Amino acid sequence: MTTDSHALHSAARDHGHHAHDGAAHGSLKTYLIGFGLSVILTAVPFWLVMIGAIADKAVTALIVLVLAAAQIVVHMVYFLHMNTRSENGWTMMALIFTVIMVVIALTGSLWVMHHLNVNMMPLHDMSQMP
Repeated sequence: MTTDSHALHSAARDHGHHAHDGAAHGSLKTYLIGFGLSVILTAVPFWLVMIGAIADKAVTALIVLVLAAAQIVVHMVYFLHMNTRSENGWTMMALIFTVIMVVIALTGSLWVMHHLNVNMMPLHDMSQMP
């Protein structure tokens, strides 16, 4: 092997090990922060439901849903290392697209089910029909 081909071969071999493309890599500190936040975001809703700290069940459910969404964000940032810089922002764009599609699908499904429920003929009215 010549010196130039050896340098090219070495650079090609090392390329995969040193190229980061802006992707975040976790340290022990970030993993511990993520773990601590995950424990808190799991324990608080569990405590709210088991103790019955809030009398209104709808408010409790709303708080649990908000804390669940926060936990999803914590997992994506601290464990999946998703940010706007990794993979030139494509992972974040894919996530945003997925969230939009899920919101559209869920909202549309709930809307259709609500209108079907409202517009269906009640069963007790059918017995009075000739």
